[in-house]
Amino acid sequence: MVNKKRNKHKDKKQLLRFFVFGIACIISITAVLTTITKVWIEIYSKYKEKAELESEILALKQQEEDLTVDVERLQDPEYIARYLREKYFYTKEGEYVIRMPD
Repeated sequence: MVNKKRNKHKDKKQLLRFFVFGIACIISITAVLTTITKVWIEIYSKYKEKAELESEILALKQQEEDLTVDVERLQDPEYIARYLREKYFYTKEGEYVIRMPD
């Protein structure tokens, strides 16, 4: 009879240990999964940001090329004269500006 009480007490103690261990495992697994999820979300956002920045770099490089071409063209006096005539309706002496509807 004393053995049965000890066995019941021992069984309850083992069950309590198993229960506490199970809860600790569940808490640990939840913490690890939460951390992994946060890291993956951060990695994904950085990946998207990288893609956006790369496309912005391409646009800026294209803009730089266009501006370089414009700078080279503006070194030519003939281009400047033609540009002023077209854009600002600047005329040489004896020329007339006639506007044509689009």
